[in-house]
Amino acid sequence: MRSAFILLCLCAGMLQMHAQSSYNVTGAVTDQNTKVPLAGVTVLEKGTTNGTQTNQQGNFSLSVKNSKSSLVFSFLGYVPQESIASNTEMTIALLPSNTELSEVVVTALGIQRNKKELGYSVQTVSGKALTEVRQTNLVNSLSGRVAGVQVTNGSSGVGSASRIVIRGENSLTGNNQPLFVVDGVPISNTILTNNTENNEEGFQEVDYGNGAADLNPDDIASVTILKGGSAAALYGSRAASGVVVITTKNGSE
Repeated sequence: MRSAFILLCLCAGMLQMHAQSSYNVTGAVTDQNTKVPLAGVTVLEKGTTNGTQTNQQGNFSLSVKNSKSSLVFSFLGYVPQESIASNTEMTIALLPSNTELSEVVVTALGIQRNKKELGYSVQTVSGKALTEVRQTNLVNSLSGRVAGVQVTNGSSGVGSASRIVIRGENSLTGNNQPLFVVDGVPISNTILTNNTENNEEGFQEVDYGNGAADLNPDDIASVTILKGGSAAALYGSRAASGVVVITTKNGSE
């Protein structure tokens, strides 16, 4: 009689455990603003490794311990949300997150690095900022946008050369202008001048502009200024005065 009672208790306990573990929750996850279903959202029972993901229609199904279990919904680019599984059918609307991802900059030789990991100063100017106020020379557009960069506008009108110096003059006889690199290819930004003969006033200097003036600001995605010797080491002696890394726009989804 006692053995039968113990067996009955064990069966009742197993049935109760089975009932607790078979609490099934289904639902859908959408974008709070657009109401579009979100696929690949992680649905995790809090405090456990029990979880699943939403399908292409944004639907999910998960068996949890009981109706008091807490579900955590997380998705890249959205604010995580926690909800109690009190209903067997749930509708969750996730709010897009305004938090930006870690800033990535293009350094020497086109290598992309996290800005926080660099041991030297780097500043980036977006292509949109370069076109806010139209300039006759790309170099002029950098004036006042980057710390430690001095820009001298050309004085000969449209087409004249503009001079850029990063962190002051460092050579008495050499060229103090930085190296310009466009999509990984170094270009010459030498100021072109020539002495031409004038019958009335003798020789006069003619300004033919500089190489960077040929670049169209509308085609530029970003301009990154690499300052200091360690930043420009991979470009050799030509980058002794710093580097201006220009990344142009390309096709994207």
